[in-house]
Order: sequence, then C-alpha cells, then structure tokens
Amino acid sequence: MIIDERITTFINSLETENSEILEAIEREALDTYVPIIRKEMQSFLKVLLTIQKPMSILEVGTAVGFSALLMSEYAPEGCRITTIEKYEKRIPIARENFQRAGKEKQITLIEGDAQEVLEGLKGSYDFIFMDAAKGQYIHYLPEVLRLLKAGGTLVSDNVLQDGEIIESRFAVERRNRTIHGRMRKYLYELKHHEDLVTSILPLGDGVAVSTKKEK
Repeated sequence: MIIDERITTFINSLETENSEILEAIEREALDTYVPIIRKEMQSFLKVLLTIQKPMSILEVGTAVGFSALLMSEYAPEGCRITTIEKYEKRIPIARENFQRAGKEKQITLIEGDAQEVLEGLKGSYDFIFMDAAKGQYIHYLPEVLRLLKAGGTLVSDNVLQDGEIIESRFAVERRNRTIHGRMRKYLYELKHHEDLVTSILPLGDGVAVSTKKEK
C-alpha cells in the first residue's frame, strides 16, 4: 500500500454505485482475476472528465473495456473513444461489453501492439488514459505526446508500483528491476519534459496527471 489501508477503505466506503452495467462488468472482471482500475481511480477519472469535458479520448490498454465504458458515461455527449488492446483473449470480451452497454458506436477498439497502433494513428486527442504494460510507458511516450492536443490531459495509472518505486533497484526483485527502472525514467520524463506540466499523486497505485502546454 502507498497510503494507510484504513484511509483507502474509508474513502471507498463513501463511494456510490456505478451504473448497473459497470457494476456487472466489474464483478465479472474481479471474479476472473482481470485487473481493472481501482475504486479511487474510478472516482478520480469521473471528476477529471467532468471538469475537462474531452470530446476525443484515447485509451492505451482496454482489458475487458471497463474503464472505456466508465469514461463514456462521464465524457460529454458526442465524445469519441479509441482504445487499444493486444491480448487476444480479452478483445472479444471487451467488444461484447461495449455491445451490452450500447456503446459500440461510441467506442472504437483497435487490436494490436500498442506501439505499432500509436505510430499509425492520425489526428489528436483531448484526453489520453495510459493503463497498459507498465514497462512500456516510456516507449509509448513520444507517440502519446504527438497525439495529445495542446491543453490536453494525459493520465498514467499504476506508476508507483505499490510503493516499490521508491526502493533501490537492488531492493526490488530481479524480475521486476527492468519495469522499476523504466517507470522511474518515465516519471522523470513526465516531470522534466519541456512540453508538460505533471503532478504525481499517491492515489490507488499511483497516478500521474500531465497537461500539454499551449504554445
């Protein structure tokens, strides 16, 4: 835990339920051990989207479509969402969930490796949600910044690795050292990039919120 577990439990106890379809998809995901965004992150996204009112959203990492559907409920009417997923077993589940929610026309799912998909995308997005393989964030960043509109928002989830990010690389399990090093580099880039203003928050498993400067 990054913060006291009792504080997190208390905050989550105040939450109201999501829509019926989101509640069902969340239960199904948890029952099948599919990772979805935590309650704290759900609440944070709802507030950000209500404030920002983005008309175009890009999500890197669909899983079973929970977060894309949540964003679709809190973005303005007419907002278009593009989401990317590589894992073949989850793609048909996500598509089915979009149909169950009646959002298959609003949400476009692109299958394939995120790096390759990002390189092929044109245009720009008001809001980008990064929730894919953590060790790849640093590699996705150049394309993500190309696609992010000036004044747009980039939200990167799970950036503090349950607190391990503060440890020396030698205190981290050997199998996690590559991800640990890449995430540290990613956070450094977010904080020091000349085109970004970034805040890193100990929310959920850590979230970085960046805005692209207007030129």
